[in-house]
Amino acid sequence: MPAMVQYELMLPFELEAALERCPTAIVPIGTLEWHGRQNALGLDAVKAHALCVEAAQRFAGVVLPPLFGGVGGVDQPHTIVMEPEPTMTSHLLEPWLSSLCAELVRNGFRAIIVLTGHYGASQQMIVRETAIRQMQRLDVPILGTPEYILALDAGYTGDHGGHFETSLMMALKPELVDLDQLEGHPPYQGIGGGDAKRDSSAELGRRLCDVMVHRVGTLALNMPTWDETQRRAFLRAEQAFLNHQLELAGKTGDVWAAWRDFGFWAPYGALLAEGEFDEIRKLFGG
Repeated sequence: MPAMVQYELMLPFELEAALERCPTAIVPIGTLEWHGRQNALGLDAVKAHALCVEAAQRFAGVVLPPLFGGVGGVDQPHTIVMEPEPTMTSHLLEPWLSSLCAELVRNGFRAIIVLTGHYGASQQMIVRETAIRQMQRLDVPILGTPEYILALDAGYTGDHGGHFETSLMMALKPELVDLDQLEGHPPYQGIGGGDAKRDSSAELGRRLCDVMVHRVGTLALNMPTWDETQRRAFLRAEQAFLNHQLELAGKTGDVWAAWRDFGFWAPYGALLAEGEFDEIRKLFGG
């Protein structure tokens, strides 16, 4: 039977034992948002949570309950927008994440991974920027990232309810996908990326999940063991990544500017899991 890794379901002695084994907290976040007629509305957070649980069960860490709320959301039915985008600031998500990180450290965690399954440009930058600031304030390693960036070298470039996300859900939560819904209506309403009906498969989803789970799990296992030199190198690498995104957004006035040519980011996930932080910094010109 897999070990209990979900914070909200643990008895106190289980949490205490987990902290002894590996004091890493893994925080999944997403939105409530249309992802096509074929996918559950909570796809982003459901997907991120399932990946986090699998990573903790295979490797290490304690998974927090998912947050169904973030920055942005598509202009489609049944979408709840807590903070509109585009924006470079957050009045809800940023203070919530900051407070949560401080509380996790106060409760004995010595590393934190915030994994967002929602890919809006504003959300991605706010999550990474908040992680960097809290890392400096709390003196523990904190990673804030969308999960797809960890698997760019495996061919996963992210989408919105397209064949990638649908495939991930088919692998992680098949009961929450119904491809038959992509018949009639405007079948691909509100979907971005590939042909979800033709190209989605549980096999594709599992291949990508395995890459992301391995990298999240490896980081969860290793982050609490990093010494001061490694933590500082990780911080500088993450700052270089964020600076690249922010500077392009500032120059163009478009929060998506950094994503127009992001093929060179592909090594990031592997370099991160392998602890090659100076190489990440060089990748982004830091």
